[in-house]
Amino acid sequence: MKYLNEYRNLEATNRWLNLIHKTITRNWNIMEVCGGQTHSLVRNGILELLPEKVRMIHGPGCPVCVTPLNLIDKAVELLENNVIVCSFGDMVRVPGSKKSLMQAKANGGDLRILYSPLEAVDVARENPQKQVVFFAVGFETTAPANALSVLQAKEKGLKNYSLLVSHVLVPPAMEAILKDELCKVNAFLGAGHVCTIMGLGEYYPLSAKYKIPIIITGFEPVDLVQGIYMAVNQLEKGIFEVENQYARVVKKEGNLAAKNLINIVFRVGSRQWRGIGEIPDSGYVLQDEFNEFDAELKFGIRHIQVPENKTCIAGEILKGIKKPYECNQFGKNCSPVNPLGAPMVSSEGACAAYYHFTNTV
Repeated sequence: MKYLNEYRNLEATNRWLNLIHKTITRNWNIMEVCGGQTHSLVRNGILELLPEKVRMIHGPGCPVCVTPLNLIDKAVELLENNVIVCSFGDMVRVPGSKKSLMQAKANGGDLRILYSPLEAVDVARENPQKQVVFFAVGFETTAPANALSVLQAKEKGLKNYSLLVSHVLVPPAMEAILKDELCKVNAFLGAGHVCTIMGLGEYYPLSAKYKIPIIITGFEPVDLVQGIYMAVNQLEKGIFEVENQYARVVKKEGNLAAKNLINIVFRVGSRQWRGIGEIPDSGYVLQDEFNEFDAELKFGIRHIQVPENKTCIAGEILKGIKKPYECNQFGKNCSPVNPLGAPMVSSEGACAAYYHFTNTV
């Protein structure tokens, strides 16, 4: 299979691993931003094959994991008040302050698990007597489709469709991590799929300001070990640049059509991150002209705010300050069957990766 099997090739993987071993002379901490990269590193046993001098730190790049409790509570509130709530499957088992969406569904709520927000527009069209809300969770990657759903609903004249927006942006989160006094990150592996949409432009000033290498990387074993080599090579030479390992997919300018859709429907605003708190200008909110599609305004639920669960150290996990197995709840009171926080239940969560693919439990 073109562009897949060759990036899972053992010989190519070993070639890049050997280069890392030959190049490295000092200890370096490298953060992979995306949860998909974390799962690939853990599932393929790459962490055990790296030199001890390379320490991989798992980043905040799982949109489900960073969705704050209060937004899940708002979705549950809607579900319990006769609104059809539509969501991607990853979101439904993540615990809110009292219950998850799946638990609210078990009590009679009309929860639809979909693959696309455009399906939610169809649900609204087929159920004109009901209000339909799509739980719009995600990084820059899912924003174009969510924007398109709003434009389609507007074109069809649908008055019963809206978004519960929980879009977050990667570069502001990376900067927040770099500003943390406990930060030990020396280089980043940037999330390739985010850059497929947004391109590389936002990363040049970040790399220059903090003098840190940023390697845009894919998700297969060869992608990751090549990206780690490129990071180590820069660090050993004392240079800091943005490099694109994922050039077969990522263009420097990104996807212009997708970015245009985003800019029509959304604007940048501050967002709460689960376990981290508010990061200025770190998310998307609807443009004022699309306020009729804002579920928080339509249903008056903006006031719902709840404190984070102090038992769960998701924030420290997402900022790379602690590894999942360093949590005293890991594998004990927190498991995929009974998760305390999103990193244990999400398919991209770091805690879930260590629970399923390592012997750390």
